[in-house]
Amino acid sequence: MNYWLLKTEPEDYSFADLKHAGMDVWDGVRNRQAQKNIRAMSPGDQAFIYHTGNEKAIVGVAEIVSPPFSDPTDDQFHAINVRAQYALPRPVTLKEIKEAPQFDKWSLVRQPRLSVMPVSAKHWQQVIEMSKE
Repeated sequence: MNYWLLKTEPEDYSFADLKHAGMDVWDGVRNRQAQKNIRAMSPGDQAFIYHTGNEKAIVGVAEIVSPPFSDPTDDQFHAINVRAQYALPRPVTLKEIKEAPQFDKWSLVRQPRLSVMPVSAKHWQQVIEMSKE
């Protein structure tokens, strides 16, 4: 199993929207590196849902439930189906992550505009623990 982070503008599509839908298509990603990450996803992988904009926080966990497929909005790109799992006990903010030295090399800190990125198993567990504090 692999771990990922998916960014979304909560005013456009929030974790609550995903929970309400149950399962939905994660599409519209156009960045080449983010597309490479989507193509590396497999059913059963887990993903943090990160709210951009004013929130800038990891707010929930979703599961990748399909292999990558042609993006319905533009078949030159790929999309995946995701299913909401659960909201974190409390959001983990980008500020907290930037202040913790163990996250220095994570793409979330180094490439802040990247919308889909891998998460190491170690970072995954650290974020889960931070959400319980």
